Amino acid sequence: MHSARKLGVIFFPAYDWAISPTHPEREERLLYTQDQLQEEGLYDIEGVREYKPDVATREDVERTHFCFPDVDSVSTRSHHISAGGAIRAARLVLEGERDRAFALVRPPGHHAMKVVHGSRGFCNINIEAVMVEWVRENYGRKRIAIVDTDCHHGDGTQDIYWNDPDVLFISLHQDGRTLYPGTGFPLECGGPTARGRTINIPLPPRTSDEGFLMVLDQVIAPILADFKPDLIVNSAGQDNHYSDPITDMNFSAQGYALLTERLNPHVAVLEGGYAIQGALPYVNLGIALALAGVDYSRVREPDFDPARLAQDPKVTDYIKKLCDQIPRIYFDPPTENQDGEVRGEWFVRSKDIYYDTDNINEEQTEMLHLCGQCRGLLRVETKSTANPLSLGLEIPVGACARCQDLGFRQADEAQLKGGFRYVQLIDRVGKQYLRFGF
Repeated sequence: MHSARKLGVIFFPAYDWAISPTHPEREERLLYTQDQLQEEGLYDIEGVREYKPDVATREDVERTHFCFPDVDSVSTRSHHISAGGAIRAARLVLEGERDRAFALVRPPGHHAMKVVHGSRGFCNINIEAVMVEWVRENYGRKRIAIVDTDCHHGDGTQDIYWNDPDVLFISLHQDGRTLYPGTGFPLECGGPTARGRTINIPLPPRTSDEGFLMVLDQVIAPILADFKPDLIVNSAGQDNHYSDPITDMNFSAQGYALLTERLNPHVAVLEGGYAIQGALPYVNLGIALALAGVDYSRVREPDFDPARLAQDPKVTDYIKKLCDQIPRIYFDPPTENQDGEVRGEWFVRSKDIYYDTDNINEEQTEMLHLCGQCRGLLRVETKSTANPLSLGLEIPVGACARCQDLGFRQADEAQLKGGFRYVQLIDRVGKQYLRFGF
């Protein structure tokens, strides 16, 4: 059997890392999948090959995150290998060795925000974002779309790209009024320099294949066609499955495979999914076959019952209304500020963030310089129950000379005047990642 597209599968179950032996986010999430892929002969298909992950460096993480007090305090080698698996997936595609790639890795990452004081939502570092920033560091400025199909809103990825017009972030997820992290509503649509580049599609509980595919066809596909990304990344969380123990959706392995075929991402990266035996082996097989362009029509869960999973007409009507309204967020984004205020040359928003996994509370003030010539210097003042007041400064990709100078001046002032326990400067123009402690 031949695959229509060359597929690389990067596998890393993180044998040495788990929140606890019985926690839903543990190595067994991928071990059953590994057995299924081998038993079904995935790697016997000509054109499908398994690869080992890269290891993300400290610089790869510091290019993406403000980590306090430092990278080693908030992540382990397993997190770096997971992010490195995503990097390997992108590298395979961009170097032309594979047409598509699937990073079957853990720990996950999409709840990790720009600032990291610890773990939240089982996530320490954002593995897709580390991959995206590695791509832009090594392949130049690109337009990238991240489509997050995890059942939980990808609030971390949203936060990282809130002010970035070159990254389109789309999240379809269970409505935040019914599930962690309680965010991801349509009016969360991006900062003042990237309005309409964040698209949230909150779906009601018990949405089935019908609803997910309707959203893909009527909302996501037209937006992607207009945005014209150079690279499409699927944050392929699988906890929308009808058997998942911590969510309330009715998606099936066939639905996931169909969605993957129609979305046609260059790279898929595993996120959540906690039905270790009932869902993950079948969903991952369906996604892999769809990426490779191989028939997946016989992929079925043993207990699959389409009648039991049929979507309620009221749910269908609700989703139709979403499909009518949400494209306007992208094509005609609101101009009013929903989340902050302008103070002189800065746009300021305040955030209170809870790290549920590590029980940390953070207070944060984010300031974006309204430059007019580039995306603008980012300044974040943050303190938490884990760390005293700290400062993060980012000179963004494509920054103008004024914002570069402003970033270094503010870093110097922070060192001279004090007040901050830790200062981190991300300089994407000069490719410098500097850290100061006092």
